[in-house]
Amino acid sequence: MSAIECKNVSIKYITGDIKAIGLKEYVVRRLTRNYHVQEFWADKDVSFAIEKGDMLGIIGHNGAGKSTLLKAITGIMKPSKGSVHVEGKIAALLELGSGFDGNMTIRENVYLRGALLGYTKQFLDERYDEIISFAELEEFQDYMFKQLSSGMKSRLAFSIACLVDPDVLILDEVLSVGDGAFRQKSAAKMSEILSGGITGVLVSHSVGQIREMCNKVLWLDHGEQIAFSDDVDLYCDAYEEYLITKKLPESNDDIVNMSVSYNKRQQQKREEAKRKEEKKLEEVLEKGDSSEALHAAVNIIKKQRPDILKDDFKL
Repeated sequence: MSAIECKNVSIKYITGDIKAIGLKEYVVRRLTRNYHVQEFWADKDVSFAIEKGDMLGIIGHNGAGKSTLLKAITGIMKPSKGSVHVEGKIAALLELGSGFDGNMTIRENVYLRGALLGYTKQFLDERYDEIISFAELEEFQDYMFKQLSSGMKSRLAFSIACLVDPDVLILDEVLSVGDGAFRQKSAAKMSEILSGGITGVLVSHSVGQIREMCNKVLWLDHGEQIAFSDDVDLYCDAYEEYLITKKLPESNDDIVNMSVSYNKRQQQKREEAKRKEEKKLEEVLEKGDSSEALHAAVNIIKKQRPDILKDDFKL
């Protein structure tokens, strides 16, 4: 049985009903004959299945339906149509600060969040120091959660989710929060977790993260499923070409052609960067003093003709 399976999942939002606008506004609009209810389909007939140990990357621009789909997978929302099946315990990071109390300390929130994920106090006692250490919050344990920066909140949430042994880990843009060092540590932790057989779903605007961490990719656009595949590089190439041209693929041939076009663009960029670097080094050779010129010459040889720099070659 698949670890996560979505069958024809469609999710509808209704705007303007009494739940959204409140009783007073509902009555006023009724009396003025200005009452309208609108339906919006955030996701339409999305279908895919991934196995235990898979890491699914979901790509698509803002408003594509990515976060809404994650809420259906985690059980926060029920699909309007279709079905979602998930095997095992889920840990989800969907929004910064979700599942935390701003007026409680970091220490208290670790236990609160852990309890919401279904873990015992004894288990959290055993893992508490590890959670705080990974989040790099040893000096802030008695601070109120609301006093933390968004980066600190994200680090704490990520640490709790990763260190409490879930079967399925859902991540929505959390790996892009924090400084470069923490992003690298988060990515390394995710690789370690995935090597242990956990199933993951990652939503990220960083296509590089999707390429590096995922073995399956789901492409959504305005709620529509464009593609689901295990050829991550091919579809990420096509998606990056779409971000440039804003033209969606209509067939598998289009996907291949978009990938080829994207790689040609990248090759042209590399060649242009190479030409600029060569030009800069040539200027140093012409105008610089003897030391600068020698250094520039060696760099050019290393890049252009490394074969002539033999072990016994002396400058």
